[in-house]
Amino acid sequence: AAKAKKDVYCEKPLAMDFEKLKRAVEAVKQAGVVCQIGTQVRSYPTSTGCREVYRSGALGNISRIEQVRNGTKPYWYSRLAEVKPDEVDWQEFLMDAPDQPFNADKFSGWYGYRDFTDGPIPGLASHFVDLIHYITGAKFPESAVAQGGIFTWKDEHHFTCPDQVQATWVYPEGFLVSYATNYGNASGNLIRFSGEEGVMNLTPWTKPTVSGEGAIRKGKLAEEKPVEPIETPDHFLDWLQCIRSRGTCNAPIEAGYQHAVAVIMAVKAMDTGKRYIYDQEKQETREG
Repeated sequence: AAKAKKDVYCEKPLAMDFEKLKRAVEAVKQAGVVCQIGTQVRSYPTSTGCREVYRSGALGNISRIEQVRNGTKPYWYSRLAEVKPDEVDWQEFLMDAPDQPFNADKFSGWYGYRDFTDGPIPGLASHFVDLIHYITGAKFPESAVAQGGIFTWKDEHHFTCPDQVQATWVYPEGFLVSYATNYGNASGNLIRFSGEEGVMNLTPWTKPTVSGEGAIRKGKLAEEKPVEPIETPDHFLDWLQCIRSRGTCNAPIEAGYQHAVAVIMAVKAMDTGKRYIYDQEKQETREG
């Protein structure tokens, strides 16, 4: 699309493969098109409010940022539908995925198959990682480790994406990021920024609060109170406005690159059982 000089709205994650990721970024930059990445949570007025709380220093030094995003059933089950081979272009759908016979489950429930996606870390944690980057100003993790597997949903659909994942990243800014999904029990969801002087709770992320809970030293925060939203254009509206003005979107291609680096590192760590690091100067991920 970029090579055709078309402005782009691209869903997340931006890529599954690091070399293709770099080619996508290069194409957008060379073409000079307006690009918005579909991490729309950063455009919530409450997310901008949380960014101001962080910038104020009210939380003190942040040590840990975490999300637990659970459910009773993986999201790919809701996509399953009856599909007939003469109704679709199966080869077009496969694109560069491995060639294989038509499969209605894979066409409709593709979110659950590793041929087309890598599961909850890129599918869901990409939103979380991007929000962290937006709020804190961090860009890239130093390292990542992760584990996952199919522990609950084993049935006739033979899904290959994990229903349980746990990923952690260490950032050079001095905090640890943790993401977990459990599709075997829906309880325990949370999003939390923990600091020396208090906690910012984004559970749910449209109604965040801030308080002095758990503080190891007294600061500005006391009882829990809502984070004040700050007017921010709707994510899709922002893209349309930037198409007209030729300005930079709230989630530009650089933001997509940054979240994709983090989730690709974690998926590689999950698949290999190794720790992965990112070399920002060389733009490389490797075991380390």
